[in-house]
Amino acid sequence: MDSFSADASIEKPERPKLLKVLGPGLITGASDDDPSGIATYSQVGAQFGYGLSWVMLFSWPLMCAIQEIAARIGRVTGRGIAGNLRRHYPAGVGYGIVALLVIANIINIGADLGAMGAALKLLIGGPALVYVAGFGLVTVLLEVFSQYSRYVSILKWLTLSLFAYVGVAFVVHVPWTTVAHSLVVPNITLSASYMTAVVAILGTTISPYLFFWQAEEEVDEVRERSHAKPLERAPQEADVEFRRIRIDTFVGMALSNAVALFIIVTVAATLHAKGVTDIQTSSEAAEALRPIAGRFASLVFAVGIIGTGLLALPVLAGSSAYALGETFGWHVGLARRPGRAKAFYAAIAIATLLGVVLNVSPIDPIKALFWSAVINGFVAVPVMALMMHLSSHGPAMGDFRLPFGLKIVGWTATAVMTLAAIGLFATWGA
Repeated sequence: MDSFSADASIEKPERPKLLKVLGPGLITGASDDDPSGIATYSQVGAQFGYGLSWVMLFSWPLMCAIQEIAARIGRVTGRGIAGNLRRHYPAGVGYGIVALLVIANIINIGADLGAMGAALKLLIGGPALVYVAGFGLVTVLLEVFSQYSRYVSILKWLTLSLFAYVGVAFVVHVPWTTVAHSLVVPNITLSASYMTAVVAILGTTISPYLFFWQAEEEVDEVRERSHAKPLERAPQEADVEFRRIRIDTFVGMALSNAVALFIIVTVAATLHAKGVTDIQTSSEAAEALRPIAGRFASLVFAVGIIGTGLLALPVLAGSSAYALGETFGWHVGLARRPGRAKAFYAAIAIATLLGVVLNVSPIDPIKALFWSAVINGFVAVPVMALMMHLSSHGPAMGDFRLPFGLKIVGWTATAVMTLAAIGLFATWGA
């Protein structure tokens, strides 16, 4: 008994430094600002100026709650979202959700690769398609062959690329008093374009692939630490682990929404102020900034697209592979060697390859991205509802069912996404 207690105290993280606390939540939050997300925020800033800034403040606690719930599920059960769906719900439920998730993720990968290729072409010239293939290859090689702890460290450092957008906002002239007012005093209109933009922001910031990724990264963190166990088998670690998850998630989601806000503000202060109201892609936003905000701002914006893309691609491909692997009973996990999880790593490579192929297909990437957002918006609702049920389900969570406050915010987030999906349907074609 004494030796067990000693071992547990050794494994229990004793008030670790902030950089060690930050991990799955930080990477998840940062990957939310991928090139397709940047395109959404740029379009919102160009079309509505500062008018939708309030959504970033409003959505932050909702994001924090649902991502913390995803992380808790992974840390308590030692399985990801798909693994728990397979264990506790009819097979058809898991198959349907995972199929839609994978389709949306592949489209997103294609759009992100295309934006990264266009951004690099903007910086140095040359063939964008070659850059697309190169980015895809580098992502797969790093994800498959890097040691897990080293790879996570690379992803953490890539989060610094997000500060490019903070820097750009301070290069251009921004009326910060107006921004502050827009944050706390929404000027809501019920027009179809306004409601569609709100739905687009919510669908971009609260996406199913983020739930799957953060839950699975908690599982991988347990696998990586030699004596760590899921909390259902090591309940004495719960207080420390839940505290770590909360700090990690709050910081990661705060970074995500702050950067999104800076993108909206930058584009509003430059393009919208000059009457440019139609931006379709992140690379278009970077190029449009050049004559208005200067070459430096345009270049920094483009560099940020590449950095955030390198961060988001492994999350998109990885969440697809995790979901497929747990659904079909494969060995999964970035902490596993390639030879021990061949199907898992093959799924990562195939998802990335299909994203590359989308860029040479006749499919319109803008329309494809729209459909990806539509699928994500609709898939998020049942996934969130199932997560809320699962996280309060005794057979799954044991003594670690959600506390009351987190349950309230989680169900609120689910209700908001439900209303957003209804709003998307109601404004379809309007």
